[in-house]
Amino acid sequence: MPRVLLIEDEHKLRRSLERGLQAAGYEVAAAASGEAGHELATRESFDCLVLDLLLPGRDGLQVLADLRRAGNTTPVLILTARDTVEDRVLGLDAGGDDYLVKPFAFAELLARLRALLRRGRTERETMLRAGDLEMDLLRRRVVRGGVEVPLTQREFELLEYLLRHKNAVVTRDMLGRDVWKEPAHALTNVIDVYVNFLRRKMERADGQPLIHTIRGVGYSLRE
Repeated sequence: MPRVLLIEDEHKLRRSLERGLQAAGYEVAAAASGEAGHELATRESFDCLVLDLLLPGRDGLQVLADLRRAGNTTPVLILTARDTVEDRVLGLDAGGDDYLVKPFAFAELLARLRALLRRGRTERETMLRAGDLEMDLLRRRVVRGGVEVPLTQREFELLEYLLRHKNAVVTRDMLGRDVWKEPAHALTNVIDVYVNFLRRKMERADGQPLIHTIRGVGYSLRE
């Protein structure tokens, strides 16, 4: 079931979209402000974001720019009442993938979401990179500094998840839910053990770390 983050401050529209997306088979998390939406997008994994631009506090353009700057590549569908060419250019240049002007037909929103999800899957099924680290998802091959690194299936899945969230903090709850498909508390120290396995395989001779421990929270893969 695709996970969608909906960031929209208008209560009636947010509730209507949330119910409609759930009825269409999406798992939906909703936020009513830019700050709350940014926090959710940073803390959890989503297949697509539906983002209103006119938000209280941190506006949608700032949320989008901050996420892209942190390495978040989740497809983003922008919602806005502004329909000038300049506004569309601003949204797309900030990192948006598609643009839908209010008012809109819900069927069109669903069609645009489906297109973004198809496009996102195609792009994700090629290469992931961070610095001198490359992961070829099609050939299941990992190379760092020109040297191939042999990984177990679980280590590969873990590294893939960290790469998809590079430069962002990944919590143990996220790893448990999305990689192991179990609650983190049920895994005792299994997650930490596998991260240490992966970290040792990824270390370079110069000692420059790639995977960082965020004490009390989780981990972050940083370029």
